[in-house]
Amino acid sequence: MAICYLSIGSNLGNRRKNIKLAVKRISILEDTQILKESKCFDTLPVGGPDNQRNYLNAALKIQTKISPLNLLKKLKNIEKGLGRVATVRFGPRIIDLDILLYADKLIKSRKLTVPHPRMFKRDFVIRPLSEVL
Repeated sequence: MAICYLSIGSNLGNRRKNIKLAVKRISILEDTQILKESKCFDTLPVGGPDNQRNYLNAALKIQTKISPLNLLKKLKNIEKGLGRVATVRFGPRIIDLDILLYADKLIKSRKLTVPHPRMFKRDFVIRPLSEVL
């Protein structure tokens, strides 16, 4: 089992409900357990179009047997199932799920980079993550 850290964000619709639904769906992934969940933080959007609504951001510490790329695929399926539609980069979204850290792995591929390349530059990631480390 690998210890992983995930980031969750939402700035469309009922943000708190979107995060709760995402956490629930992550909790029922096969061979995966949520070990710790941060509180939600209200944060300003970074990048993307002007006049976006603030985000709610949280982080999870999970334990999983799912491989990194398979986990990414499952997280993208959760996003799609909750209604996420691809728009502009850093644009508003109903849900955003990112793998921040996956055990002690260093991964750099076209689909996935771990540790997440911008996580240390973003307070909206670091604050929730610090609660679950």
